[in-house]
Amino acid sequence: MRVITVRQPWAWAIVHGGKDVENRTRNIMGSYRGPVAIHAGVALAMEGFKDPTYQAARNAAGPVVRQVGLNRGSIVGVVDLVDVHVPDAFHGGHPFCWPGGWVTGNMCSPWAMDGHRHLELANPRAIDPIPAKGKLGLWRPDAELLAQIEAAL
Repeated sequence: MRVITVRQPWAWAIVHGGKDVENRTRNIMGSYRGPVAIHAGVALAMEGFKDPTYQAARNAAGPVVRQVGLNRGSIVGVVDLVDVHVPDAFHGGHPFCWPGGWVTGNMCSPWAMDGHRHLELANPRAIDPIPAKGKLGLWRPDAELLAQIEAAL
């Protein structure tokens, strides 16, 4: 298992709001595919709270899910990393992605951003927050943190 630190509200959106793509300017995943724990960083992505896709996800979430806090400094869930791809903005001037097939004229997900690597995520599983210190890039949890994550699943 690997861990990725994501600022709130994006960590909430990945685990609870249907965010199936994490955008990064470079492929921090390398060739790794498999389970990835979502660490909610301490810093907030203030622009995320105004994002229409995030707002729609919060509005669509049931009252129990909306009440889930925006925990920070904690592992909040686990997803499966199934692919990493880039949009190609040179096909007739329209961006498209390659998530197992061409999606002409559209991004692969409403969460996807042009000019970024798309980390394609699936099967989100929320867990009770586990306090942990974040790191840059894709990182490996130590044995104690890994055991806590596995027990929470």
